Amino acid sequence: MKSLLFCLLFISIISCKSKPVVAESFVDSLIGNYTPSTAAITNEKDLKFWESRVDTMPELVNLQKFASALATRFHIYGDIRDLKKADSILTQISFQYKEPGQLLSLASYKMLQHQFMDAKTLIDSVIQMKAEKYATQMMSFDANFELGDIYHASMILRKSYAPKDFAYNFRLSKQDHYKGELKEAISHMLAAADLSGSSAYLRSAALSNAADLYVHNGALAEAAKLYEECIRFNSTDFHSITGLGWIALVHDNNEPLARKIFSFVRTKSKSPDPLLKLSQSFEGSDSGAAKRYAREFVQEATKPIYGNMYNKYLVQLYTGVLNDPASALSIAQKEIGSRATPQTYAWLTWCLYKNGKNREASQVYKNHVSGKALEALELFWMGKMMKGLGKGYNAQQFFKAAKKNEFDLGVRDRRELDGLLE
Repeated sequence: MKSLLFCLLFISIISCKSKPVVAESFVDSLIGNYTPSTAAITNEKDLKFWESRVDTMPELVNLQKFASALATRFHIYGDIRDLKKADSILTQISFQYKEPGQLLSLASYKMLQHQFMDAKTLIDSVIQMKAEKYATQMMSFDANFELGDIYHASMILRKSYAPKDFAYNFRLSKQDHYKGELKEAISHMLAAADLSGSSAYLRSAALSNAADLYVHNGALAEAAKLYEECIRFNSTDFHSITGLGWIALVHDNNEPLARKIFSFVRTKSKSPDPLLKLSQSFEGSDSGAAKRYAREFVQEATKPIYGNMYNKYLVQLYTGVLNDPASALSIAQKEIGSRATPQTYAWLTWCLYKNGKNREASQVYKNHVSGKALEALELFWMGKMMKGLGKGYNAQQFFKAAKKNEFDLGVRDRRELDGLLE
């Protein structure tokens, strides 16, 4: 009798754990009744208005407004050409006027393009002007953080203590995440959402980021609720829509639903991201389709207009489904040239190992990666390298660490990880 009760309890636990959290009815309603959000419609009107003003009166204010509207459309639809045009306009303006607000806006455009050193140079120039002090400090945190200077980034937050401010809590959450303090990261991101005031854009950005953090922490039901909240408020929140697709894939094991979501986003967004997600959605069932979408993603993401924006994912595909480690190594070396962080050094370490350069890989790991905070994918890679080098204990420590954030990994990597864990 006890054995029967234990079996029933075990089955109950497994059933609860595997219960789908992405409702197909919600997805069907979203896709079937899709119309652009009010924000997207307003943005299109703004773009037409300011573009016509620029054509007739190319004055400073008109150019600034047009650049801002272009950047907003990039955030909505992911068309890199909009961001490039906004960058070009502000570059021309800033060269002539060197106004602090313009320089900071331009720096934000540079960071979106992963041009972090250029962004830092612009921010530092505003610091020298002693203008826009708080905004400059927040953006200085962003640049230092992305460049791997975590110490100076943390010092900026310490000096800019503002627990009732959106920007402070948003960045404190990023720092918490880096330190592996996910509960604190979620708490501070939700606090940022509460402090967003009347800005619907800021609230949505904070909530979707909080949902991402819930995914990192394995709380998929909580993540799905936040993604759905964002989507109900903003039908063009393609980040949150894609987030639901990822949960359908890695938690619910519902590949058809995940593909339906990613394919829908692909028809609306100009970003290469849906192609990557479609490739990952086939990893567990159709290697041919996975490779086909991976190649399509690479063809798009390697266009010069994207610069270094997709280097991590290119490394992932070239060392994985596309099996082209030489190309991966070239990209990793290029990334180190623009930002040298523990994460990017981990990519280089992995690529050196995949190219049979074990001694070089070990040296880079020892000098730049060992003991540093890494994400799940980098932890998984370091574990596989350690296993290949015959360091079984070290490999297991990395695999256990990666398992804590397993839903950041794709289907194939998670299956392999489970097999590698003792």
